[in-house]
Amino acid sequence: MKRLLTNYGMVLVLIALCVLFSCLTIKEQTPTGPAAVKQLLRQVEATCDKSDTILVVGAAKRESGTLAGALAPKLETAGFAGVRTVVGSPRDLRVALDDLKTAGRAPAAIVTGGDVVRWRVLERVPETHPEFAAIRLLVPRTHRWPDFLKWSNFRAIVDRIVVIAVIAIGMTMVIITAGIDLSVGSLIALSAVIGTTVMKQMGGLEASGWVVLVGFLAGALACGLVGGLGGFIVAQFKVPPFITTLGIMMMARGLAFMITGGFSIYQVPKSLAWLGQGWSLGFPNTVLLLVVLYLVAHVFMAHTRLGRYIYAVGGNEQAARLSGVPVKFVIVFVYMVSGLAAGLGGCIQASQLNTGTPNMGVMFELYVIAAVVVGGTSLAGGAGRILGTLIGAFIISVIQNGMNLLGMESYTQQVVLGAVILGAVLIDRLRSGKHVTAFFARKQE
Repeated sequence: MKRLLTNYGMVLVLIALCVLFSCLTIKEQTPTGPAAVKQLLRQVEATCDKSDTILVVGAAKRESGTLAGALAPKLETAGFAGVRTVVGSPRDLRVALDDLKTAGRAPAAIVTGGDVVRWRVLERVPETHPEFAAIRLLVPRTHRWPDFLKWSNFRAIVDRIVVIAVIAIGMTMVIITAGIDLSVGSLIALSAVIGTTVMKQMGGLEASGWVVLVGFLAGALACGLVGGLGGFIVAQFKVPPFITTLGIMMMARGLAFMITGGFSIYQVPKSLAWLGQGWSLGFPNTVLLLVVLYLVAHVFMAHTRLGRYIYAVGGNEQAARLSGVPVKFVIVFVYMVSGLAAGLGGCIQASQLNTGTPNMGVMFELYVIAAVVVGGTSLAGGAGRILGTLIGAFIISVIQNGMNLLGMESYTQQVVLGAVILGAVLIDRLRSGKHVTAFFARKQE
């Protein structure tokens, strides 16, 4: 049992959170889009004859109007000859009913959905048109289903997680060496504005996809150099990582504002959106990128010499140095990787928003650190798993998403997330055993 909790504890927590939010967000769901069209078509076929007059009603510029526009051709294709479509206002429906009354044609059914169901003209049909008393009102049938388990909600979770999860790869390596990187949020903004500035200067709206790639490389590499500079300061001059990366955080944010003059950059190529909003092989490009990056990072940390060196430096830097590990190189390397990961995260967010702005990435460093810690990486260094970090990022995203679905206020969400982070740190300390032993030893004295 202990081994199960150690190896799969965070996965079980993630599953438990998904089950919890699924239970708490069960609501009456009304089908929309193709599902609603398919269901209404079946209802009409089951209740109406091919020769019946059928009113398909929708509100203009609303979802019900789109539904009516999609359903009417399906009914005609199915052989219903008396289909009449009304997309507009309640007055338009009233006029259509009056026309049918004048023509002596009683509609067999009114087929609609959405806000049209609440139109008062529908409620008053028995009063205003008593000859239509037998008319049927066909609407999509509701069913109970959790909001959390909707496909659109899963997309929202992935969209929220992808930038944080990418940056968390580099942060995991930094924290395993017993360091910290507070600059990643500002590096997101720096990468985004450098990349979009390059794109703007090389053609702007009419630039090709190669220009987008050049912009992405410029932004990510610039952040990698900044991260490497921070690692060099930490390794060579023994400046605490907290202070070093705090200074870089402020400088990077300031540079982002200086480059853009405080304004957002919108003159970007259309192909910029491909990375953050496009699909390939039936999956979002961001998901495919995330899977590839985590597989590569997992193999690197678990099966390469440099990956083992990172663990050795975090476990005992002095012992690692005496064993021949190039400690300074390892420290510079992990901070450079963290900078590159933050730069790539900035490229992804610029692609998702289709713009570059110096305000990007505010507070992201805290969410990234939270994902790493919740994923089981020890702040003391020397222990942690890349795949655990991915689970931690999902836990943070699921908690935020679930609280949003439940309508919790933002300040309440901050309290909950803060408690989750503190709990993860406490669990890490208890897992080490040292502090627990010392605590009970003092009690016995």
